[in-house]
Amino acid sequence: MALAIPAELESKIDEVITHYPVSKRSAVLPLLHLMQHQFRFISDEIVNWVAAKLSLEPIQVLEVVTFYPGFRQTAPGKYHIRVCRTLSCAMAGSYELMDSLCQAAKIDRSHVDHHHPIAVSEDGKYSIEFAECLASCGFGPVCMVEDDFFEKVEPAKAGELLARYSA
Repeated sequence: MALAIPAELESKIDEVITHYPVSKRSAVLPLLHLMQHQFRFISDEIVNWVAAKLSLEPIQVLEVVTFYPGFRQTAPGKYHIRVCRTLSCAMAGSYELMDSLCQAAKIDRSHVDHHHPIAVSEDGKYSIEFAECLASCGFGPVCMVEDDFFEKVEPAKAGELLARYSA
């Protein structure tokens, strides 16, 4: 089955590629960001499509996907949560926040590892992963739900935070 790319997205992709006239390969990162925004994760079909679009071998795209932890290779839940785990947030309680969010969302993280960092709730509503530095070190612990950013999140209020995303 061929990957169906909406015309608007393909137009945006074509425009982005023009920013890299010397080497289309340099467009891999921005194209992957656009694709993940559209499809929520980077599938094998997306890797192959981007490679073909940029006249690259699929491995050249896959090596970028696997290097950068911001690219998801598995489908996230409807609402994806990222919890900062760098030192200042860890000291402010990000590990406790992770535990509280998992409990509130009924997510089992026992199977996550470096290669599979995302855990998804059984109902598919939520997914969660640790993130490296969400750039608000003085206001930890911090997390993001989709593109919404939250500072000084109290672990005891994890359920209240998730209630904002009940649809």
